[in-house]
Formats: sequence, C-alpha cells, structure tokens
Amino acid sequence: MVKIQFVLTLAAESLHVALLPLLTSVFPETPAAELTADLQYQQARGPVQAWLAYTDERLIGCKLGYERKPGHYYSWLGGVHPEYRGQGIAAELMRRQHAWCAEQGYQRIRTQTYNRWRAMLLLNLRQGFDIVGTLQGQHGLTIVLEKSLDLST
Repeated sequence: MVKIQFVLTLAAESLHVALLPLLTSVFPETPAAELTADLQYQQARGPVQAWLAYTDERLIGCKLGYERKPGHYYSWLGGVHPEYRGQGIAAELMRRQHAWCAEQGYQRIRTQTYNRWRAMLLLNLRQGFDIVGTLQGQHGLTIVLEKSLDLST
C-alpha cells in the first residue's frame, strides 16, 4: 500500500539524502551532485514543499514545488521510481499538490518539462495544464505549462 506524506518545508538534510536515490532513479542522466545542488539551491531561496510517496518505508515517488510569486506556484520536480510507474502514483501526488495549492489561495500553477518525458507531459495535459510556451533549456527545448486553479471548489 502506498502512503503519501506532506512536508511543508523540505529543510532537513535527511530528507535531501532520502530523496537523492529516488531522484537519481527518475533522472538517471543527471549527476547526483547536480541534483543535490539543485535541492540545496531551491531550499535556500525559500520553502520547498514536498509530497512523498512511500511503500514499506521505501520512498518511491515525490512531487516538489514552491511559490513563484504571490498567487503563483511552481510545480518543480517530481517522479516515481521506475519499478512503481503506471500505478497512478504521480497523478495522486499531483492531485494532492494542486488541492493544497488551491487551499492556500494560489490561482495558478506552472511547470516545465521536456518532450522526451512524454508520460509527464501527458499527465500534465490530462490534469488541466495548457502549454503556454517553450524556451531553450539545459537539455533541449523546454515546454512551459500552466494551469488555473478553481478556487470555488
């Protein structure tokens, strides 16, 4: 059974250490040192929230995000360990992140992805994101997506 934990501020070094094996399995082309530096950099800029999926105490999925500016949230980094994909875990993490954002009064969520991560692109589109632009990113063309949150529900 998958359990999901919400962490309001991803600050503890132990959480970074726990996230690293998961993130290296999700993003095998990205060096662990780069992932660690990204986590530390974002946390230093401001609070990073985390939705963490566990099975039998093993971290198998995550969804991280932070406030871009008042009213706007950035869904930053996430994924599910390859052994656990196709079970709806990423969709549930995203659903919980968006519900929390709506509860906090955010009006919009933005994210970015690459064409090569088709499953994530399709999940974002199925969850109500619109493609709002592209830009040249570190790993090729970056697709920028944005979603309006319905605050009346």
